[in-house]
Amino acid sequence: MTTAVEDQPTRERPPRRFGVTSLEILCVLLVLAVVFQGSVASILDVPKLRTASTVFVAVCVQALPFLVLGVVLSGAIAAFIPASALRKALPRKQILAVPVAGIAGVALPGCECASVPVSRRLIQQGVPASAALAFLLAAPAVNPIVLVATAVAFPGRPEMVLARFVGSLVTAIVMGWLWARFGKLEWMAERALRRLPEHVSGPRWKVFVEATRHDLVGSAGFLVIGGITAAAMNVYVKQEWLNAISGNIVLGVLLMALLAVILAICSEADAFVAASLSMLPLLPRLVFLVVGPVVDVKLIALQAGTFGRSFAFRFAPVTFVVATVCAVGTGLVVLGGVG
Repeated sequence: MTTAVEDQPTRERPPRRFGVTSLEILCVLLVLAVVFQGSVASILDVPKLRTASTVFVAVCVQALPFLVLGVVLSGAIAAFIPASALRKALPRKQILAVPVAGIAGVALPGCECASVPVSRRLIQQGVPASAALAFLLAAPAVNPIVLVATAVAFPGRPEMVLARFVGSLVTAIVMGWLWARFGKLEWMAERALRRLPEHVSGPRWKVFVEATRHDLVGSAGFLVIGGITAAAMNVYVKQEWLNAISGNIVLGVLLMALLAVILAICSEADAFVAASLSMLPLLPRLVFLVVGPVVDVKLIALQAGTFGRSFAFRFAPVTFVVATVCAVGTGLVVLGGVG
């Protein structure tokens, strides 16, 4: 007995035409950088350019390993985990699925760059967008690596670890609930909503490799854009500005929230930056730690590339406000005031 697939005539694939892709462009740029490294070094021999280039490299180097981790996990989800298993793991009611997804962020030891491709893959596997977005926001801030780094950066201050955990988790849950109530799927790009088949076709390792390659190419370019933005903004933030607002708690909170967005420091390293700003009270520094992992320039760029600009330009401002409010509220309760 022949199957319907066997009865269909075999279609010959048209010959592949040569085309220039982002990979070829990257290789050419790297070769040119090596050949003309002397000229490039002389051009960059300007204090502000040196600072900007250092920040750019630091942002990309910090984020790239976790971005790779994220796309590998994303590929593994696509190839080896059935969509039905993911849907069954979460409660059917979104009001319950959102906090469960947020708490699940404890299991992903990565930064915000890693959570973006994973959350998109969860949506493509049929997980409600509200739960996937709660996971996206929680994973970079409540995982064990970040909490341990915070404890090391603030020795003798366990309340800072607790405040960061609670503030970040509450932010993720509130944003998930807000999306469940007000969010619209048409705000997301079609590529982010394209459902994956229940059963993968072909060898699973090939599906894994292809999904990983696709996500890495798509996300890495926007990471570079975010790194360039962070580098450009870093050279304009002056230390004396921090000293001037150290006595005003409201200005301190607003400035640290904005700095978290602009500096785009990886969540595994931001606690040490916050700890170094000892001229500021603990509350503004807590705001910095809660806001940074959920909304910064590189994360906005990654979200725009993954879910579309329409989504990112709506989601990011609301996340900024919610994270700031949750951080202040948590700080007042857990830290016992503004000190």
